[in-house]
Amino acid sequence: MLKGYLRQNGKKGIRNYILVAYTVECAHHVAREIQYPYRDKGVHVIGFHGCAPNTYANGMMEALCTHPNVGAVLIMSLGCENLNKENLQKTIQASGRPVKTITIQESKGSRTSIEKGRQWVEEQLSVLKEMSVVSMSFDELCIGTICGGSDATSGITANPVIGKTFDNLLKKGITAIFEETGELIGCEHIMAKRAATPQLAEMLVRTVDKAKTYYQNMGLGSFSDGNAKGGLTTIEEKSMGAYIKSGDSQIDGIIKPTIQPENSGLYLLDVVPDGDPIFGWPNANDNAEIAELISCGAQIVLFSTGRGSVVGSAISPVIKICANPQTYINLEEDMDVNAGTIVEGTETIEEVAKTLEKTIISVANGALSKSEALLHQEFQLNYKTFNDLEPGCLPI
Repeated sequence: MLKGYLRQNGKKGIRNYILVAYTVECAHHVAREIQYPYRDKGVHVIGFHGCAPNTYANGMMEALCTHPNVGAVLIMSLGCENLNKENLQKTIQASGRPVKTITIQESKGSRTSIEKGRQWVEEQLSVLKEMSVVSMSFDELCIGTICGGSDATSGITANPVIGKTFDNLLKKGITAIFEETGELIGCEHIMAKRAATPQLAEMLVRTVDKAKTYYQNMGLGSFSDGNAKGGLTTIEEKSMGAYIKSGDSQIDGIIKPTIQPENSGLYLLDVVPDGDPIFGWPNANDNAEIAELISCGAQIVLFSTGRGSVVGSAISPVIKICANPQTYINLEEDMDVNAGTIVEGTETIEEVAKTLEKTIISVANGALSKSEALLHQEFQLNYKTFNDLEPGCLPI
């Protein structure tokens, strides 16, 4: 059994964090100064750097500020930006969470805003400390997965371990989300065979085709110099490794950022913007995709890495599964699970999957992941554009 914090809408979080959420880059420094004395006490900073309006950014901020792992939110505004801070506050209030907005242009500047913000944070820390934990079942747990810094070992150790763990936990009722359609190119027809309906199968293929077109038009590919130096040779090889993170279970739907599935099951998160490509990479880095997984309700994110990545995230704990035994030796203080033992022949995929499942349960019940303990709270939110979900994406 798991433990969590009950929210007004009935959902439960495994953390009870305070967010300091800035609504434009001009307020980022003040937000960071407010958070800094409390960064080891469950106070995180998130925000949107842009000044021009963006529907995606508005939706992301609303979804993240009302995430089950969030207990209270301080909105930090400059005052003349376009992100809809008024609607953001209303959305947070409607969710039953304490919320306050501080506008720097109306609060006599940076120093005064920082003092006001810290006072409010201290008050909320005292309130949240008294909140009781409640029992939580597996069907109330949502887990996302991502791979970053992949190498030739990722697709034969850490990624299949995540897939096996998903298969095991899906039988217990969790919601699981895998992503990055740009790293599934070449696997779309294999993936479509696992779709819950023929219509969904067709849409899975179309979703990956969209990513392929996006990369072709922009002259890009989801393949880095680091991947090549780590022994990966083609995008197809990388795609197969990334695909296997999804396991073998039935795929129950396609979602887009901020869409939170109403039913348990396995979902593909489409992170590639819709319409004609208007900028470069669909996501600037792994943390932008982690934020999207969290916006879809993920209370935990599983991060597979072969070359080695040390990032964590605001809001939801990141659990690192290291694919390469040498990388694990080099970065043991950052890695939660060593899947490199599979390469060495001392453990099987099934055995490491059991270790990962135990780690997930431990973190869900309050144990800190390595990135949490190191106070990694990276966050990134970019400009993007998405259309509404098409009929058939959620057949259940």
